Amino acid sequence: MGCGVTKSDQFHKQSGKAVTTLKAAVLIQRWYRQYVARTEMRRRYTWHIFQSIEYSGEQAQIKLYNFLGYLMDNFTPSSNERNLISHIFRENEVCRDAEWERYFCYKNIEVPEIYSGPHLTFPLTVEQAVGLVEAFRKKKQLHSRYVLQLLLETWKRLRMLPNINRISTCHSKEITICGDLHGQLEDLLLIFYKNGMPSLEKPYVFNGDFVDRGKDSIEILLILFSFLLVYPSDVYLNRGNHEDHIVNLRYGFTKEVLTKYKMHGKRILKLLQKIFSWLPLATVIDQKVLILHGGISDTTDLSVLTRLDRHNYVSALRPPKKKHVTSVGTSIDLDIDEDIWSTNRILERRASLTYPKPLGGRDSFQNRSLQDFSDRLKVNGVEDELEIRRKKQSVFNSATSRSEKDITVSVTSDSSNSENPKDEWKQILDLLWSDPTSQNGCMPNEVRGGGCYWGPDVTEDFLNKHNLQLIIRSHECKQDGYEFCHNRKVLTLFSASNYYDVGSNRGAYVKLGPDLVPYMIQYQASSMTRELTVRQSVGRTERSALKVLREQLFSHRSDLICAFKKIDSNNTGRLSPNDWATAVESVMHLCLPWRMLRCQLVTSRTSDGMIDYYDWFNELAIAGPNTDHIDQSLLETLYRHRSTLETIFRIVDTDNSGFITMEDFRQTWKLLSVYLKMEITDEAIYDLAVTIDSNQDGSIDIDEFMEAFRLTDKKSRLERGRSMFMGTATDLTKLEGDPNI
Repeated sequence: MGCGVTKSDQFHKQSGKAVTTLKAAVLIQRWYRQYVARTEMRRRYTWHIFQSIEYSGEQAQIKLYNFLGYLMDNFTPSSNERNLISHIFRENEVCRDAEWERYFCYKNIEVPEIYSGPHLTFPLTVEQAVGLVEAFRKKKQLHSRYVLQLLLETWKRLRMLPNINRISTCHSKEITICGDLHGQLEDLLLIFYKNGMPSLEKPYVFNGDFVDRGKDSIEILLILFSFLLVYPSDVYLNRGNHEDHIVNLRYGFTKEVLTKYKMHGKRILKLLQKIFSWLPLATVIDQKVLILHGGISDTTDLSVLTRLDRHNYVSALRPPKKKHVTSVGTSIDLDIDEDIWSTNRILERRASLTYPKPLGGRDSFQNRSLQDFSDRLKVNGVEDELEIRRKKQSVFNSATSRSEKDITVSVTSDSSNSENPKDEWKQILDLLWSDPTSQNGCMPNEVRGGGCYWGPDVTEDFLNKHNLQLIIRSHECKQDGYEFCHNRKVLTLFSASNYYDVGSNRGAYVKLGPDLVPYMIQYQASSMTRELTVRQSVGRTERSALKVLREQLFSHRSDLICAFKKIDSNNTGRLSPNDWATAVESVMHLCLPWRMLRCQLVTSRTSDGMIDYYDWFNELAIAGPNTDHIDQSLLETLYRHRSTLETIFRIVDTDNSGFITMEDFRQTWKLLSVYLKMEITDEAIYDLAVTIDSNQDGSIDIDEFMEAFRLTDKKSRLERGRSMFMGTATDLTKLEGDPNI
């Protein structure tokens, strides 16, 4: 018998190879599934970090504005604090439109011969609008004369439009709808490249939030306004929550305009404030599709939104004033929640912080946000103030008793026709600030601080009531650029790609034809994202999010150490990973997987796996001047509330010079101390000011101050870059030269 290999042996051998191959395939498949799951988990928590901190910033902005409004109503009219902030409320501006047009007149502004940017003539032509796009693509700047002229023509046009535009697909094959652009010109240019520029055959609806965060907000506005003038029946603009001069103070647009147009920037901003208040609130396509920026609530009523006077709501963050005019032409502002105007109201306006007025019920959005600090306002000098008020009361009574019969009060506010103007304000607030949720019902949007969360049942009732089939809204960044919810009856559309960082999200726009079936087009504007693998893209975005999170953690250092010490009863300076994660969440309230993030956030671990939390904080350093002599609690306040502090600085800087005096610097910190319910001594403020005022000229450079106290992470120096959440507003492109000078 031979000793050769039998067929049976060959079969077993081949079977063994097949089993091995199958096992390998299963292992590869299992590994790949785990890899995809880990990547998706990283993507989700990265997204959650960005979004949580973004919404926290919006909530802080609304609370700050409500706080300042509260001070306006409770400080004496002549107080320094009230004078610092009164100009942002624009209470005394009762000019007619003709007077405003004279103020915005551009005819005395000369265009120098060396100016190489685009020239405009009116009426505007298609060629000029297209030329403007090309000029901005080449980083050229439009001269301030043409900016004012274009804005004036836009203002006139917007005043002719209804609150809700109603358009039809029967005049064209498709209508293109774009979501938030947020100053990212690259996205708008890419949309025009892929889809074509606005024309008679290609109508567009732009759904608000054209400005803030990005560096080219003014260019985006000028492009959209130019096409609105050229194609008034084919370009439609809805107002977003960032078309608001108060929001612009925090998120960069105000600074951008004043930097690019140093000489006439203040007039440009004032005219834009008027324009924003005249932007339509919504658009309806074929009576079936409603397009609005934020959303709806269980009280949203299109008939109310159609009738109200939208231009009275210059900022949606605060109810407008009723203006009462006497027979002699004296204008007096009243809050809309006052039923009548009486002589006592004047005395109420004179009440200082020592006599805070009642805040009213908790159903008021303003008052809810103010509850945190209203009960902490100090009462000082009561006896002196009572005596002063008694004297003023007697003088006032004698004066009013003589003239009371002669005064005829008439309500001149356009919104006075409404039985309840506060309901109108809430309608606009909900429309601009609300977000959908998967839970039924309607509840206050405490995450953003404004608007509401509305559920699928609210959507269903609203659509049935108004005979609609779809709501298209924006307002929320989505990773894919869009997202359906509420049984595909609500579509969120976001057109600013790479919003948080390069690779963080796609942008999208939607096309609607006569069948009203949404056709989505996605994109990413940055060429860098097309060169990155999925792993590289997720990694880059993750590093950026972790940098922002480290800054947030360090700015809560004192609170975190207190939480750590409660658990570390023996004061060892060490915690287990579980205890560390529990303590961090108890302070930060971000609902993040802290145990999983521990490896990226904490490098100081002992040999037994414990976390040395003092070493952890020492890993972070502060770039800038020597801060050893500055009160540490003041520093921590600065880091935690940098954006709020800068917003107050911008408000105090009434001449928009970029500088504030030492006294204004002190008053700013005093305002912040009342807002934050904490004591800040004059000595601590002085030490901080001296640190920055290196040339000892008695003034503070706002940008220099904010940049000097920027957090950096020793472990992540390569991750440094602009942050949309901490520090100054978006860095602006350096201009080669200002044509105004």
